[in-house]
Amino acid sequence: MAEANHGVNTEKIGEAVLEEIGNQTRQVIREFLETARMKEGQILVVGCSSSEIESSRIGSFSNREIGQRVYQVLAAECRANGLYLAAQCCEHLNRALILEEEAAERYGYEPVNVVPQLKAGGSFATAAYEGMEHPTAVEWVEAHGGIDIGDTLIGMHLRPVAVPVRIPTKQIGGAHVVCARVRPKFIGGVRAGYDQSRM
Repeated sequence: MAEANHGVNTEKIGEAVLEEIGNQTRQVIREFLETARMKEGQILVVGCSSSEIESSRIGSFSNREIGQRVYQVLAAECRANGLYLAAQCCEHLNRALILEEEAAERYGYEPVNVVPQLKAGGSFATAAYEGMEHPTAVEWVEAHGGIDIGDTLIGMHLRPVAVPVRIPTKQIGGAHVVCARVRPKFIGGVRAGYDQSRM
């Protein structure tokens, strides 16, 4: 049962349910990476609502186990592909992000001092903070691609120009999944030629 007035789900989630969530998450990121053309060293921003995965309203039923399972799967896939994972916090932390200190230094992002928790950051960002080798919080990134699990609004952390990435898997649990990549801006108008490999 959720803790009274705190919107935290403390019920134990069955391993079969967590396994299914993990499998769906793995499928989503692999489908995304097949078409998004991300390169080693780039940043993938992910927003994730464990409440929405449980078919509840975002921010109303945060579950630690679900956040941990989603993070573990995404972190493993990012490591395997040489990507930095940026875990978006919830709106109570103004959608700040947790990422490895190395990534923040590489891209020149100024660290801020906050430690996410279930109801001030969310279960996914909390899992990222606990799971990363040298986690740091930053207020913004300009990511090269993104996965939004549960309509968490990651667009503010994508570089211009964001382009939808359509994948076959549309949900993780009860959460709606939307993906995006970025491309360089087109300049020059109708006379210009463009590099089709960068479209």
